[in-house]
Amino acid sequence: MCRRQKSRRVDARSKRKQSIARADAASTPNTDVPSEAGRASYRPNSYKDLVEDAIRATCTALERGYNRVEVDYPSLPNAADSYSGASDDYVDANVQQAIAAGRWLRETKGWRSHIVVPDNEELNRSYNMFKSALELEDGISMGSLTGKVQGFGAAAWEELSFLFGAVGRIDEMVLQKAEEASKEADVFFFINASTIELPEVESYVDRIVGDRPALLWNMELDTLRSDLGLFGFPSKDVHYRFLSQFLPAFYIRQRDYSKSVSVAPFLINYSGALFREFPGPWQVMLRQDGGLLACVAEDKERLTLFDFKEELLKAMGLDTEEKGSTLEFLRRGYKTATWWEEDIKQESSSNWRS
Repeated sequence: MCRRQKSRRVDARSKRKQSIARADAASTPNTDVPSEAGRASYRPNSYKDLVEDAIRATCTALERGYNRVEVDYPSLPNAADSYSGASDDYVDANVQQAIAAGRWLRETKGWRSHIVVPDNEELNRSYNMFKSALELEDGISMGSLTGKVQGFGAAAWEELSFLFGAVGRIDEMVLQKAEEASKEADVFFFINASTIELPEVESYVDRIVGDRPALLWNMELDTLRSDLGLFGFPSKDVHYRFLSQFLPAFYIRQRDYSKSVSVAPFLINYSGALFREFPGPWQVMLRQDGGLLACVAEDKERLTLFDFKEELLKAMGLDTEEKGSTLEFLRRGYKTATWWEEDIKQESSSNWRS
């Protein structure tokens, strides 16, 4: 069942022409503040501008009363997605950007931010790497989902892990400061968690965060959702019960496609991005030769990746198969949505689609 409001859609080709014309007239398209109308085009002047756009959209969502917010954009510059780089680069970039976001919130809103990493091993590494920044910044702290180890068995396991080199020892004072900071924080950033750790994120939010804002920052939830329900991974209920609560405030998912045609050049490559900057609509952006993302369609609710690809095809004039034909079926396939895009009735919230 599709919940898209098609009345809000725009004609792809006319929207593309308007987008390109407006982009040519604007020297700095990325400096606009988030608006209800969205963007005709998007090309940040720098990676710093992109991060600041994400922070502004997040603040808008928080100010409008949403306390569960998702932010998703490529963590590494010049990468189509975060996992295309080295894992350590991805982890470190997310920590650095969370600190930058926390600094922006402190300077503009006076809010105190607590950055939460998956475990004490990662806390030890990230804290030592960014120690000077964390100690110099007032109102920014770092902790882990694990926190202070409780119980004799858990403490003994951690000690053995340290002795055999599995983890580094973390200062008890760091854990104590993290526990105290979590009580005073105004907003929580959750970063670098894996699918296996999603239930721990949920537990932390329930036990410690409560009604305060929780941000899932660059965790690539669509990638994590795809593992839910598989053997050895948490059940799909984690999405239905927990992840569905999170409103995407800033979202860029880039994709590259190609289509075979019967005339030269026989293979046409095209790419674009599913884009959302709250409070604007979900937008299908087609990538131009110069790297500019031009809006070709939009919708009030989140588009499936299949619908996103279809809109790009229309904008390129490549939807040439006769409607209902065998060729169209072979191109589209039988399955046109993922389980989390289809299973609406089981969700506790529709925020993630909003």
